[in-house]
Amino acid sequence: MSKFLNNLQKVTYVKHWTENLFSFRITRPQSFKFRSGEFVMIGLPNEEDKPNLRAYSIASPSWYEELEFYSIIVKDGPLTSKLKNISINDDVILMPKSTGTLVLDALKPGRRLFLLSSGTGFAPFASLIKEPETFEKFEKVIITHTCRTIDELGYSKEKIKECHNDPLIKEFVSDRLINFHSTTREKYSNNGRITDLISTGKLFTDLNIEAISENDRFMFCGSMGLNNDLKKIMLKYNLCEGANNKPGDFVLEKAFVD
Repeated sequence: MSKFLNNLQKVTYVKHWTENLFSFRITRPQSFKFRSGEFVMIGLPNEEDKPNLRAYSIASPSWYEELEFYSIIVKDGPLTSKLKNISINDDVILMPKSTGTLVLDALKPGRRLFLLSSGTGFAPFASLIKEPETFEKFEKVIITHTCRTIDELGYSKEKIKECHNDPLIKEFVSDRLINFHSTTREKYSNNGRITDLISTGKLFTDLNIEAISENDRFMFCGSMGLNNDLKKIMLKYNLCEGANNKPGDFVLEKAFVD
C-alpha cells in the first residue's frame, strides 16, 4: 500500500443522483495532464498491498481544476460498494497516467459529431461537451443519453445545462449542441434503445436533422452489448473505426468498472 501513498487525492464534492448513481470530484495534482474523453485508474486506500483499482472516465474537461467522476453502484462490487460511501476530505487513489480512445485525436475531420451513450457511459462526453476544441472541430455536436428510467437521466441533463450557462464555454455551445434523451423501461417523451432509434431513423426525424453521411463522426460509450451493436451499425455505413495512431470515423470505449 505504501507505494500508493503519493497518489492520494482528497474528495471535494459528492452527489448521489439515484440509489445507484453518484458523482464526485477530487483534487487534481498540478502534474496530472489528460485529454478530454480519457479515463484513469482510481481506487480507495486500504490495508492491503494491492488496492482495487478500476478505470473511470474523467467527466470534467481538461482545463478544469478538479477531476470529476460519475459512477454506478454495483452490489457487492469490489470498488463501488465501498466508493459509494465516500465523503468530502476522504482519500482516493489517483494513478498518474490517463489513456483512452474517446478523444478528438482519434477521429478524422468531419461536419457533425455524434456522442452516443447509455448509463454512466455519459461521463467521457460530459468532459468533451465542455471542451472548446470539440466545437472548433465540428459544426454540430449531437449528444444522446439512454437510461432505464427518467431519474437516471438527471446527471446528463445537469451537465448539458451547465454547458449553456458556463461563461467560459457557452459561446462555443450556443445552438451547436443538440441533445436527445430516451428511456427503455419507463414512459418518457422518447423511448427506446439508441440503436433502434438510429436504425429506424426516428432519432433524425425527431431532431429534424439529416441522416448519417460520410461526413459524420461518432463516439459511443455504454455496455459491451450496446457498443458492439453500434459498431455493427457504423460498419453498415462503411465507416471505419479509429484509434490514437490512426484516426477514423468512429471510436468506442472498452474500459468498464464494477
